[in-house]
Amino acid sequence: MNKLIGRLCFLFLLCVAFTACKQAGTNQHQTVFNINLDEGLTSLDPAFCRNHNTIWMDNQIYNGLVQINDSLKTSPCIAKSWEISADGTTYTFHLRNDVSFQNEAHFKNGIGRKVIASDFVYSFSRLIDPKVASSGSWIFSDKVVGKQAFEAVNDSTFRITLKQPFAPFISMLTAQYCSVVPHEVVDFYGKDFRSHPVGTGPFKFKYWKEGEVMVLLKNEKYWEKDSTGHALPYLDAMRATFIDDKQTSFMEFIKKNLDFFNDIDGSYRDDILTKSGHITQKYKGRFVLQTGPYLNTMYLGILVDTNIAIVKNSPLRMLKIRQAINYAIDKQKLIKYLRNSLGTPGYQGFVPAGMPGFREADVKGYSYNPVKSRRLLAEAGYPDGKNMPTITLTTTVAYHNLIEYVQSELERAGIKTKIEVTQGASLREMVAKNGINFFYGSWIADYPDGENYLSLFYSKNKIPFGPNYTGFSNAEFDKLFEQAYHVKSDEERYTLYRKMDNIIMSNAPVVVLYYDKRVNLYQNNISGYSLNAQNLLTLKRVRKSEP
Repeated sequence: MNKLIGRLCFLFLLCVAFTACKQAGTNQHQTVFNINLDEGLTSLDPAFCRNHNTIWMDNQIYNGLVQINDSLKTSPCIAKSWEISADGTTYTFHLRNDVSFQNEAHFKNGIGRKVIASDFVYSFSRLIDPKVASSGSWIFSDKVVGKQAFEAVNDSTFRITLKQPFAPFISMLTAQYCSVVPHEVVDFYGKDFRSHPVGTGPFKFKYWKEGEVMVLLKNEKYWEKDSTGHALPYLDAMRATFIDDKQTSFMEFIKKNLDFFNDIDGSYRDDILTKSGHITQKYKGRFVLQTGPYLNTMYLGILVDTNIAIVKNSPLRMLKIRQAINYAIDKQKLIKYLRNSLGTPGYQGFVPAGMPGFREADVKGYSYNPVKSRRLLAEAGYPDGKNMPTITLTTTVAYHNLIEYVQSELERAGIKTKIEVTQGASLREMVAKNGINFFYGSWIADYPDGENYLSLFYSKNKIPFGPNYTGFSNAEFDKLFEQAYHVKSDEERYTLYRKMDNIIMSNAPVVVLYYDKRVNLYQNNISGYSLNAQNLLTLKRVRKSEP
């Protein structure tokens, strides 16, 4: 009964919202884009924008200084231009003068005011404020000396001063954490800003019944226009449901109750896709399938720091054992039969295909070579795996089948493993404490620069100071990593990245299984969608025609 009342309330609010939208605009036909978020949201405050679904929603509500295009190049947003000082430490941004916050009751007369430089001072200072405890504090915490690093030179000029050069900094500012928020609204709501979001983006918040439904409406004040001068966005509203079962939400997509569907779960992947990755005859022509590179490296991590007690007697401390593991796995077969060809074999380095600067020929990883695997095993003192201790490989329930495949491949090479399955949060906690020798992991790009991946192997990022989960340390790698901070040319920096990636591969603290692929399904009447390797949902140019 309570659910029924809740749904009736929602329908009433939705009708009110669309009536208001219709009265404010001139279109007689209102277009609503329907999606499902299979993981619940905990916040719409960009300071806590830590998972994929939150990033998607925040990308509709907020803007930052800069944004990325589908080629993952940084382009202007609220900042129309910027300069970087000769020493690479000072960034000066020149702001547009036609960007306003969405209307909200806590602005004067309820009208959203113009965005000025001091709004960025407030928003960025908030990220590093320990009282806020933002999950995005890492963006600035090791790069600036306190809040004084952010300066409003005047209303249209904003300046950031870094402690030292950091070449990928502009790319990092495209993260949704770096969105601008209004101080008067945030200060009023405090922690409740999470459910009363106000930004400058193409859509404005209307309604959220947590775990059930969310509605965003077109922001009539939005400043961006298309190439013909038409105001964005084209859609009138976006509606999100929160069905946590992927198969159930897929059936909603097939019934056309959803306009978009992201990723295809293994439990029904064979029903939709052939082993070569094409739509099966059953669904051919019923929707549009879009695939492409996705900045997500799927890998096995190996703890290699011999100062850690659990490493000292582990066979994984030996380079030849780690290399033997790398050569033992047929990654092409894994992708074809377990992923329906949705992935690229991890034959290169840790930086994934699709990342700017990725060059297949210049990074040498590991291909399938069982003969070499057995030879390395023998050279390590374990011919055919004889007398080699069983290795425990820890994973989560979601990837159990994949790890069972890895186990069978290693068994064939003479390497015995035991699989330990745990919850995702538990695995992350143990990995973050250097408590597991051998584990399944993935790394999704926070921003489109190879540094984000290579930082996992910088010795100064060892636990507890950073995400160096394997305890890797290499003096030459560290030297190149620090050198890259000072290189202004992208191509020169990419060359250094590839050298670092080769060092990682030669030392084998990881087994790169595959580089993920973006899998998006759209109804046939949807156009103008974004195709980018960060799988960032961008709706401002999406059109929905009559079915």
